[in-house]
Amino acid sequence: MRMKPQKENRLYLKKKKGILQELVKNRVLYLMLLPTIIFFLIFSYFPMIGIYYAFTRFDFNTTMFNAPFIGLENFEFLWKSGTLTKLTLNTIGYNIAFIFLGHGLAIFVAILLSELSGKWFKKITQSVMFLPYFVSFVILSVIVYNIFNYDNGFFNSMLTSFGMEKVDVYSKPVLWIFLIIFFFLWKNIGYNMVIYLATITGISSEYYEAAQIDGANIFQRIWYITLPMLKSTFVVLLLFALGSIMKGQFDLFYQLVGNNGLLYNTTDIIDTYVFRSLKVTFDMGMATAAGLYQSLFGFVLIMTVNYIIRKINDEYALF
Repeated sequence: MRMKPQKENRLYLKKKKGILQELVKNRVLYLMLLPTIIFFLIFSYFPMIGIYYAFTRFDFNTTMFNAPFIGLENFEFLWKSGTLTKLTLNTIGYNIAFIFLGHGLAIFVAILLSELSGKWFKKITQSVMFLPYFVSFVILSVIVYNIFNYDNGFFNSMLTSFGMEKVDVYSKPVLWIFLIIFFFLWKNIGYNMVIYLATITGISSEYYEAAQIDGANIFQRIWYITLPMLKSTFVVLLLFALGSIMKGQFDLFYQLVGNNGLLYNTTDIIDTYVFRSLKVTFDMGMATAAGLYQSLFGFVLIMTVNYIIRKINDEYALF
């Protein structure tokens, strides 16, 4: 049975009045939120107008909307290259390894640190593990080169000192799958560990005391208390990470691999391919097309995963 128009109007006015009352009542909180809203409007939403570049032949001598519309022509350099599938699989494969290995090890290390009793040892260990996060990728590339350089690198120097033959690591594509993952974990595990350690610190000690009274050992306390309490943090961080799964880690890949064509088959991702393809003849339309492809893929992926999580447990979903 449909409500009468007057009743509908009264409900609408009541709802509108309720929103205004909420804004007035919590005006200080909403004012504190305003800078964040402005930030995202300026740096995230207004730039979305630039998506139009992906469908035009942009010329710096003209304005954006005066550039000729060319449809999907800018996307052709991706799928006509014959490497789009390989690039997509490489990008997704590396990021899946980064996400699950990175968060898995971060959780493991955070639990270990939380169980340590030595206050100073815990703080020193935390600081030492967090320091690699501040090492720039340029410095990291220098470190890696000095380790694996064929002529006088540390790795080959060790091999020759034991009477073994040198290994040209920079000509072994398969090795770089593991090396890239290793150095990413080395650089970022400390940052993720701090997040999980903060979550563990926030867990009430009463849970552990009650479990101890009931006779639970350390492994049972971790399995039945710590890990379930970390689940929501992991799911939220997972969803955030999946949103940019197609963006890769351009600095990491480009600094470690550079222009070594021997390694492209196993180390090339979308970002590095687009950069090499367009760095000589810069084309804003093609670059925007590649970015749009990555963003749409990430959007569909995060919506799908969030839907699955909401079906399993609605509390852990982002929306």
